Order: sequence, then C-alpha cells, then structure tokens
Amino acid sequence: MIIGVGADLTDIRRIQGSIDRYGDRFKTRCFTAVERARSERKPDVAWSYAKRFAAKEACAKALGTGMRRDVYWKDVGVVNLSSGQPTLALTGPAAEHLKRLTPAGHTPHIHLTLSDEHPYALAFVVIEALPTA
Repeated sequence: MIIGVGADLTDIRRIQGSIDRYGDRFKTRCFTAVERARSERKPDVAWSYAKRFAAKEACAKALGTGMRRDVYWKDVGVVNLSSGQPTLALTGPAAEHLKRLTPAGHTPHIHLTLSDEHPYALAFVVIEALPTA
C-alpha cells in the first residue's frame, strides 16, 4: 500500500549560492553528519548537497507535511544501503509522523531515486507500507 509520493526539483546553483553565502552554517542546519561526510568527498559538493536537499523536500511532500509540522531538515537524511542504493532514514518527529501514517500490522519502506542534470537535481520518493511478516 502506498502511503505517499513526493518529488522535488532543486536548482544546483541555488544550493551553491547558499553554500557560498552561509558555508558550514547552511550545511549543519540542513544536513546530517552522514550526508555532509558523503557530500564533502564529492568533486562538486553542491551537486551532492542539491540532490540531498531535493530528497528531503520530496520526502516531506510524501509525508504530506512539507517542511513543517514535525518534519525538520535534519530529521530526514539520505543514507545508502550496502548496495549503494539511496534511501532515507527518518529520526525524531519525522519518524514519529511516519509511524502515525503507517497502518497497524505494516512496516514503512521508503523508495528514493536521485538524479541530476546541471543545473538541476531531482529526487522522487515513494513511501510504501508493507505487511509485517
């Protein structure tokens, strides 16, 4: 059963502008330590941060809240499975919100895809509730 779907398109130049203007203050306000570590290893950090920013926005849309009402920037983090596939880890109030949306007897599963084509970064999120075995 699908709980929610969200998509977001972010302008990489806008993220670069925020990095240039606010530096670490922007990065630590919006991104988890895992996201910052991964993004800082990339040749073009703004591209990596832009994809993660888009993923957070897409997730907030899939949750039906936007970036308010229990969903905050650092409570939604892009993580990679051992295969390299990206997904989202929700913590704090965002995780509690997802728990309230998930029907009894089900477990939430978040599907995430990321893409970029300068000057844009794209994220698409599907939140699915799977029957608990």
